[in-house]
Amino acid sequence: MGAEKKFTLDLPLKVILTEEGSSHFISHKKKLLRFRLADNVEEYGIALEHFSPSSVQNMILVDYISKIEISMPEFVSRRQEIMDLSKLIVFSILYKQFDRQIFDALIQCDCVRRHNRQNPGQLIDERTKMSDKQLRQALSTKNQTIQNARQTILDPVWKGIMANRDYTPEERNIFLLMTEKYLNRLSLMNWYIITKFYKTDGFGEILSAIRAKLAEYMDKSKVAEYISVMVMELALNCENTNMKKEARHLYQGIDNSDTLIYDPEIRSKIVQELKRKHEVVFLSWKLGGGSTAIGTQGKLQITLYNKDDDFQEAKENIENKMSADLNKKSLIDFYRQMPEGEEGTDLGLYYLSYLDDACKKVNVKFDSLVNQFSSSDLTVITLTFNF
Repeated sequence: MGAEKKFTLDLPLKVILTEEGSSHFISHKKKLLRFRLADNVEEYGIALEHFSPSSVQNMILVDYISKIEISMPEFVSRRQEIMDLSKLIVFSILYKQFDRQIFDALIQCDCVRRHNRQNPGQLIDERTKMSDKQLRQALSTKNQTIQNARQTILDPVWKGIMANRDYTPEERNIFLLMTEKYLNRLSLMNWYIITKFYKTDGFGEILSAIRAKLAEYMDKSKVAEYISVMVMELALNCENTNMKKEARHLYQGIDNSDTLIYDPEIRSKIVQELKRKHEVVFLSWKLGGGSTAIGTQGKLQITLYNKDDDFQEAKENIENKMSADLNKKSLIDFYRQMPEGEEGTDLGLYYLSYLDDACKKVNVKFDSLVNQFSSSDLTVITLTFNF
């Protein structure tokens, strides 16, 4: 996963916390900040500037984060870091979904059901509640069993990856590493079940269930890259729209002021001006429901707001007039209707069809919607994924 190449990411994040996240930070005497977000809602959270990717990932895995937002006048200088952050978020959701679905698969296995019939006082099912402390204790003597079980699960999977002629050596390495990452992020509860039934009659069914899920999630992982490219493409589009608008304003009377933004010196002047005016592009990732939200845990909503200072006013005007001035369309239509010569329009369409295909192939539900507020050149683009 790309996000781990760099030990820290330098991006100004607003991290909005869930109830669990808030209680955790408050109990550790960390003061929460109050943020006003792009949609004008006020939320509580923490600010991050220089952070390790794994710290953010761990917070997502334990359901501490409900939303991450970043706002900048230009994204191009942070391209790699934003793509890394995007991949990190997608992978975190995939790891969580994998873990949940492994649990659902394990409690359906015959050996677990047989155990439940024979031990009604020690049921292992969706209502089983064991604290991490209890689970750690139960697993404290099982380190060797965990290692052996992990190896038993992975051996044939690794053989399959190594034998696959379609993979480049680099892809093989990525996939080998990825299988380990999925298993490393399994919850204590899942390891408790795996070690409890390891080498017992019917353990083969548990092995097949885990390997099948692993294959499914290796495939789903491919969409992470496409999503990060698409998000970046959209951010750059919004950024260029703002820059061209500002160039027309700063260099009135110059024919073709739009091309000025490709001159590095002029571009940096325009960026300064956008900063001064607080004209930024907002990018937010809203993570599916927390541990209690049934059915929405695997949801990710990525929204781009291309917003100037009178955004809220524009939004309210629009809501009053409702459909008169509000143009809702799919992202494909949005790209098709872009003016000729808009930078990267074809590329955008190209990425979009790739992303769409990649999602369909691996059963990830993907929707895109664009709200355009024609009175003020504002655009709100929403990409929704269900993993």
